[in-house]
Amino acid sequence: MADVLETIRHRRAIRRFSPQQVGEAALRQVLEAGLWAPSAGGRQSVLFAVSQDRAVNERLGRIKRANSHPHMATETSFVSREQPSIADDARIADAFYGAPTVVTLFAPKNFLFAAEDCAAAAENMMLAADALGIGSCYIGQRWTAFADPFGQETLQSWGIPATHYAVMQLLLGYPRQGDAHPAPKPRKAGRVLRF
Repeated sequence: MADVLETIRHRRAIRRFSPQQVGEAALRQVLEAGLWAPSAGGRQSVLFAVSQDRAVNERLGRIKRANSHPHMATETSFVSREQPSIADDARIADAFYGAPTVVTLFAPKNFLFAAEDCAAAAENMMLAADALGIGSCYIGQRWTAFADPFGQETLQSWGIPATHYAVMQLLLGYPRQGDAHPAPKPRKAGRVLRF
């Protein structure tokens, strides 16, 4: 249990990646963690589309950025000062931050708990990645990466059924050399209510 809790405490969103690709053995372990995630009714309906094609990832990341309209950060409201998000820095052109591996999680369009199933799988995968020394970042705003002809062609080439939609992307890669691991923020008091 101590190792699990230590991994939970250590995991942080990483938005600065080295160009080194995630190795096949490590990637299989991360994906296995996602496959073993809980799913509503045990349906196991989440599809994991793994892209390690840098050109495709960068193009989809740029499409996603162009179609994302986040409320930009202010002095008091921001995502991260250490590793800015696209909401923090309008100059970031790639919503995937140059991650060498991008896993898009797809779920059935008409299933009540599709997003929750994807979130559970992503959390498992992020914890497994951290335990393996791989950085990760959960990216929302789901469909925007596929909101142009190239995105639609990509979905077809991946064989994504029309019954599914992109819920989120999980970025995977090794943290950029020389960057300090993001510091943990103190846990806010008063969030556990016991009766």
